[in-house]
Amino acid sequence: MGLLVWAAVGVSGPVSAAAEDADSPPASSEFVGSETCRLCHEKQYERFATTTMGKLFLKHPRTEKEAQGCESCHGPGKLHAESSGDSYERLITFSKNDPTPVDRRNSVCLGCHQKSARLHWQGSVHEARGLACTVCHRVMDNHSERYQLAKPTEIETCGQCHIQRKAQLMRSTHMPLREGKMTCSSCHNPHGSISDALLKANSVNDLCYSCHAEKRGPFLWEHPPAMENCANCHESHGSNHEALLITAKPKLCQKCHLETRHPTQPHDPRTRFVFNRSCTNCHSTIHGSNHPSGRAYQR
Repeated sequence: MGLLVWAAVGVSGPVSAAAEDADSPPASSEFVGSETCRLCHEKQYERFATTTMGKLFLKHPRTEKEAQGCESCHGPGKLHAESSGDSYERLITFSKNDPTPVDRRNSVCLGCHQKSARLHWQGSVHEARGLACTVCHRVMDNHSERYQLAKPTEIETCGQCHIQRKAQLMRSTHMPLREGKMTCSSCHNPHGSISDALLKANSVNDLCYSCHAEKRGPFLWEHPPAMENCANCHESHGSNHEALLITAKPKLCQKCHLETRHPTQPHDPRTRFVFNRSCTNCHSTIHGSNHPSGRAYQR
């Protein structure tokens, strides 16, 4: 998580000298040091000292800002210390009741964490919905092995809001997130992307092909819905049907193939049309085929 600075005092009308002072960096005399904070906030200090950021800021600072320790996030604490803790003027507490605007709080984190995966944070879905960095991350406590997440795992962290997707992972066929072979960030960038649904690739298919390369082709005979979007047939988060299909065969195929070759009325379960793999008993390469005899997607 990035480091928070100070909250500027907003004023209406022409910009005054007082407003300019509020927006300007505080003087070094306004900082009192982390040891002063420790005098009253011993428990918080000790917890912070065990985290990744705490070890860096309190023991091995690399920059002048990191050397400010607690005040690098919460702002200068002179007024707070001199008032025996009664005054929180210009301090950012990051609590749920903190009146500091979310974008102001997040700007402190982005002051250090603005590169790499966070390049597209501005304008992203999470940013537009007013999500604070501290909803997903905890700077003061160790809850996860990596990334200082708010919960022990990514699934639990994302599941705080995406309850439906978390529930889908419990279905009979699912991506191997529960087994620890994947995480939510294997497919999504929660800090923003140039694609829909915060995908890490340019499209759904490009993302799927990163693991399922054999489905990419090129094929002599392409199956249009498969080439268009894998999600036309598959529910990537979890399904109660085989191969993450959105519905069972042959009903899935009959969504498009209503009047071609085969009648659409229900058949006797003992017939080959609905037996075992159904349509794929014959059409075994439905993602695309190189069969020389036609476009029926056979081997």
